[in-house]
Amino acid sequence: PSCASLLPSPPRRSSAAMSMNYISEEQKKKDFQMMLACSTHLGTKNLDYQMTRYVWKRKPDGIHIINLGRTYDKLQLAARIIVAIENPADVCVISARPYGQRSILKYCQYTGATPIAGRFTPGTFTNQITNKFMEPRLLLLTDPRTDHQAIAESAYANIPTIAFCDTDSPLKHIDVAIPANNKGKHSIGLLYWMLAREVLRLRGTIHRSQPWDVMVDLFFYRDPEEVEAQAKEEAAAREVAPLEMDVAPPTTDWDQPQPAGADWGGQPAPPAAPPAGDWSMPATGVPTGEWGAAPTEQWQ
Repeated sequence: PSCASLLPSPPRRSSAAMSMNYISEEQKKKDFQMMLACSTHLGTKNLDYQMTRYVWKRKPDGIHIINLGRTYDKLQLAARIIVAIENPADVCVISARPYGQRSILKYCQYTGATPIAGRFTPGTFTNQITNKFMEPRLLLLTDPRTDHQAIAESAYANIPTIAFCDTDSPLKHIDVAIPANNKGKHSIGLLYWMLAREVLRLRGTIHRSQPWDVMVDLFFYRDPEEVEAQAKEEAAAREVAPLEMDVAPPTTDWDQPQPAGADWGGQPAPPAAPPAGDWSMPATGVPTGEWGAAPTEQWQ
């Protein structure tokens, strides 16, 4: 017998599992259109030598264009790695830049990961005396250049690292680099939204054939001034609405029968004239005596 016949045959995957993980061409087309709309393919004018494999072409103005096919494949790979962690809280998501803080908070809300938004405290992974000491099993970073302290400590603690890398990002101590634009707020929000959706699909929380009911706009960074202006507009609208509600409608007795042949479009009838008579004469049945005089009868 040949050597090939002695090798064990690979396990066959069930049709249900294959249909669950199958991505249709229509869905891929929509995802690529969203990435193009959010400028995920636009890099920088600088190019790191290790990021050359992910660059497709260079524009005349010097900006490098990222191959979105590689980005899509790396997103699938990162989602499979994240799903392999038994406890979702052992995945630590870090973003020191403001554009990625809202995105990682929303990502952790839907996937159960642990966020570190804002400044990363040195010693979080290496100094056990600190109050915020943690030992995650996986790191997910927004920008390797900004989050360099977390990457350096993960190298000491042997923690695998996944990062969104631009064309000028250093890949030192990065295990899985997802080539994408990590400078724009829309690009960062879309990447975390797509990664969270893929993680939930692999876990079986949502079905692949149905669209995710969470809007990608929730992952986008919002300027505090815009949020404050919108809150003021909503408060002003709420103040105007009760004033309009307080205006009483005109009182009309709809139960009173209308005379036959009444002209609904004509002018209102003039008020009735008062009865003719002498107003100087006292009315009948009204006592005309002195009100201050003593009563003439004894009341029992």
